[in-house]
Amino acid sequence: MTAAGGGHPHDHAHHHDPGPVADASVRRARPNDAPAVGLVQATVFREAYAGRVPDEVVALFDPEAFARAWRESLIDPPAGVHRLLVACAGEQVVGLSAVGPSQDRDAGSTSAEVTVLAVHPDARRQGHGSRLLNASVDVLRDAGAELVSCWLLADDEAARRFFTASGFGPDGAFRDRVVSPSGETLREVRLTARLVEDSPE
Repeated sequence: MTAAGGGHPHDHAHHHDPGPVADASVRRARPNDAPAVGLVQATVFREAYAGRVPDEVVALFDPEAFARAWRESLIDPPAGVHRLLVACAGEQVVGLSAVGPSQDRDAGSTSAEVTVLAVHPDARRQGHGSRLLNASVDVLRDAGAELVSCWLLADDEAARRFFTASGFGPDGAFRDRVVSPSGETLREVRLTARLVEDSPE
């Protein structure tokens, strides 16, 4: 899905087929996970944006810069329910998911967002993405969220399939995000899912 909600171009997800993985788990991130999280995010972002934005923009997806930002946010979390979860294969961090209150202008007080969901290319199709998304939804539901959204590149069919298979659907919202100093934009679309059942009439 995308990268981190604050200041990174977009949220990027990948399709994963569930499968048996030895010692696969999801847990809350710790400050010392930051370097591994930064590496996964930079790798996924470079892959996602290569050919979509200028090479000089792709080069800005730096593991150390991502790691510094995550370490700071883990040590001094922002207000509200913000969580960074990591997927692990054994002790190695291979994926991440960041969630928090929705920042969309039309969001209500019970609206939340998956701002990043990413799995390292070498660890895909092993169920890590599904485990991360399920754990993220559990965190948000426990925090009282009733609606969760995510923003995807409009032409990212793999991400769309992943989220659609997990119960998300497009709500018609879109945005054109500026992704280069020269003003180039990429179209993103929003997918949402309800976390609570509607009350019967």
